[in-house]
Amino acid sequence: MVDPTEYSFIIEVEGDPNEFAEEIETYHHNVEILAIYDTIFNGVAIKTDQHNLEKIKRRTNFQQTYSVQEYQTQLSQTNINESVPFLIPEPLSFTGKGVKVGIVDTGIDYTHPDLQVNYSGGYDLVDFDDDPMESTAEQGMPTLHGSHVAGVIGANGQMKGVAPEAELYAYRALGPGGTGTSVQVMAAIEKAVKDGMDIINLSLGNAINGPDWPTSVAVNRATEQGVTVVIANGNTGPDLWTVGSPATANQVISVGASTPRLELPFLYDRFHDEKIEMIPMQGSSNWDFPRDLEVTDKQEEIQNDTILIMDRSEIPFAQLALEAEKKGAAALLIANNEEGVFQGAVDPNTSIPVAAISQEDGKWLKENPGYLSIDYEEIQDTVTEFSSRGPVTVNWAIKPEIVAPGASILSTVPGGYQALSGTSMAAPHVAGVLALLKEAHPDWTPAQLKAAILTTANPLENFLPIEQGAGKIDPKAALETDTLIHQSLLQFGKITDNSEHKVSKLTVENISDQAQQYAFDLPVQDQDIRFQLPQSFTLQPGERKEIEVKATIRSGQMEEGIKQGYLYLNDTPIPYMFLTEAHDIPKAMGLELTITPLEDTYHYQLYLVEEADKLTIDLYDAKTLEFVTTLVERTELKPGVIEGEIEQQEQLQNQYIANITIKTNENQTYQYQTVWEGGTG
Repeated sequence: MVDPTEYSFIIEVEGDPNEFAEEIETYHHNVEILAIYDTIFNGVAIKTDQHNLEKIKRRTNFQQTYSVQEYQTQLSQTNINESVPFLIPEPLSFTGKGVKVGIVDTGIDYTHPDLQVNYSGGYDLVDFDDDPMESTAEQGMPTLHGSHVAGVIGANGQMKGVAPEAELYAYRALGPGGTGTSVQVMAAIEKAVKDGMDIINLSLGNAINGPDWPTSVAVNRATEQGVTVVIANGNTGPDLWTVGSPATANQVISVGASTPRLELPFLYDRFHDEKIEMIPMQGSSNWDFPRDLEVTDKQEEIQNDTILIMDRSEIPFAQLALEAEKKGAAALLIANNEEGVFQGAVDPNTSIPVAAISQEDGKWLKENPGYLSIDYEEIQDTVTEFSSRGPVTVNWAIKPEIVAPGASILSTVPGGYQALSGTSMAAPHVAGVLALLKEAHPDWTPAQLKAAILTTANPLENFLPIEQGAGKIDPKAALETDTLIHQSLLQFGKITDNSEHKVSKLTVENISDQAQQYAFDLPVQDQDIRFQLPQSFTLQPGERKEIEVKATIRSGQMEEGIKQGYLYLNDTPIPYMFLTEAHDIPKAMGLELTITPLEDTYHYQLYLVEEADKLTIDLYDAKTLEFVTTLVERTELKPGVIEGEIEQQEQLQNQYIANITIKTNENQTYQYQTVWEGGTG
């Protein structure tokens, strides 16, 4: 029996999507055309039932050239009126008035008193209507992310955003729970471009570290249409190679997270002189205790002044907090179950403080139970642990390109205000600054706007280019700059010989009304890299000059696999980077397995960084770890998006571990694993 239920979805088509839509309207009268996308993406949004969809498949030539990739908001009590003054200490002459900012996200609560003044419209790519409201409880897991991002950019009420008079437009591409597909995201970008946005903010991303993933291509095309695109770098740091698409695109502005002025709690054991760092969870109470508290993992020993330690597991953080609260604990520490740090959130109604700690600190506390004090330390201008690092595979680009405050940012959410952390919060600070610049220079191109903020950024001490790019954004300096340096992140690529000569080009533009002289500072001599820098030169008002930075690189003498640092042109820092064969570069990433509509096949897709002799995808039962089947076996593959079809196997209905094995041309083997739910893909 055919399911009569109607569904709304977007399909990608070959050729002209307008002609495809006309064909649908002519021969399939029961199919509703919801939207046509023909600028950065070829697709048509339709609404129909399964029966009509099968008829369309038989009579028309459409195909989905790649399957959907799940996108998530980039989340990880500073008032926004503290983070903005931290970034902009003195009032500026511009407020973003008349500048259109499109927010591709979970929607916006346009009824919020701090957002309703500047909310100017948008579109819902989830429900296909003109009402891009945040998801409500009736629709599933409610959302708040887009409203938070909107407040950072342009709140104009009790709170003030970076650009409090910018026009805010919402493009809801992420539905209940804050997830969506690459197709929805690309369709939202296209709608924003067609609506004439000056700036688009995407505080979302995936785990694919490649420059030519479909969403990366889409945002580059949006920039070519004259729109400045700002993208959150991701929250899977501090490891390298963790920046994900579409922040990997070369023409956009990818943003990492730095800390504003914060007071962070930590536990201190006076007897052992041991400091335990904590990451307070979003939504939990403040760590404000006037006395020492006992720390234990023994749940039967809980008193009113006890901090309970529990291990991270499959149980949601909110549920662990509720259990600790019921047992009478004064606070809860959740120890990681693997190396590194992590972030989390609990129900804002939780009455006890909850924080994450490392696996190592959790083990130490269990072995050394006792009373600990809670102290605070003030930090600012550091790159957060969670902020994803670069570089980008294949083209070896430096990402992020800039950083902005992204830790404990209080902003607007449905029904009030809430503190969130993540590069999601950093990106809208940059989008807001760009709105100020666009108001000041309405004729500037995306390239000029990008050059202004990168030219004037301030590198943070003790952090490298692939952690912070050009450094922390400086709004006042960007508005007052008299010079723009284009392509200012020097990429010398991958060095494969013991000694190579490399050239990287940048363009210097004098935007002042008088002649200016430019000169590089002589860098400290380094045996690994010797620079041949241009001699000093003068530019007349409005003049541009392309210059070459040459370098002789001797990789055979290098101890580390990545070399990076800063050159200085008239005191402007110019990041540079190269890497060698000695560095451990990921070979592949991002497996997707989804059912292809109307076909008895799975569509698979992953990203291959370098040429490979052989690719194998094996499935193992997630519970027993028993081998199930080999899904894919291919040879002689080129870098880029690798995709294909697999016949459905009815027994694949459980949860599996997919083991991906890459054998390189040098006969080296690289493996990684990912979890996959059978049945629906």
